[in-house]
Amino acid sequence: MLTITDNAAEAVRQISAGSGLEPDPGLRISVGSPTEQGSTLELSLAAEPLPTDQTVDQDGAHVYLEEPVAAVLDDKILDAQFDGTQVRFALLDATAGSTNGNAPGV
Repeated sequence: MLTITDNAAEAVRQISAGSGLEPDPGLRISVGSPTEQGSTLELSLAAEPLPTDQTVDQDGAHVYLEEPVAAVLDDKILDAQFDGTQVRFALLDATAGSTNGNAPGV
C-alpha cells in the first residue's frame, strides 16, 4: 500500500481544508493522459473517493487512488516539500527511503 510521509500528509490536509469540497476532501491520484513515454499520473482534489478508489488515510489526510494506480503505487512513498506557498509532491521507491527522513516504517 502507498505510504504517506508526514510532510505529504500535512500538505494534503492543508490543500483539502482550503478546497471547500465536502464531505471528505482529499487528493486523488489517477491515470492521466497517455504520452509517447507512457501514461502519466494526474493529481486532483476530490470531495470523496469514487466507489472503486483505494483510500489511504494518515492523520486526517485522505489520498484516493484510482484502481489501476493503486497497484502501481503499492510499493511507493508519497512525499512532499514546501517551497513558500507551493507544494511539490514526489513518489519515491520504498527501498530508497524518504527525502525528508520521516516516512513511517522506513
